[in-house]
Amino acid sequence: MEGKKKPHYFDYVYEVTSAIPKGRVSTYGAIADYLALGSARMVGWALNKCHHSVVPVPAHRVVNSKGELSGRLMFKSPTLMQEKLEKEGVLIENNKVLDFKNRFWHPKEMADE
Repeated sequence: MEGKKKPHYFDYVYEVTSAIPKGRVSTYGAIADYLALGSARMVGWALNKCHHSVVPVPAHRVVNSKGELSGRLMFKSPTLMQEKLEKEGVLIENNKVLDFKNRFWHPKEMADE
């Protein structure tokens, strides 16, 4: 059977993650809910593997539902996630996004653009 290769779950996660604007963050759960393809853990699993992606994926913009940098230990350095977010203007204190409520971006906003 020839034709286009069907996108893998990871591809969907990477596409949504890549849509998160600089200076904003989303959550594993919001991405999972938007995709209706699995759980927040599956999103985390996909993002843990994004270093294999041909196109860079801004995984640093995905945090847990409390705004915590729960994925920080998956980066080359445990401070790299925070450094990348701060470079985009996101303030972090004690491994948590300050003003999380106003920094939060939900994937449904892609449809609003």
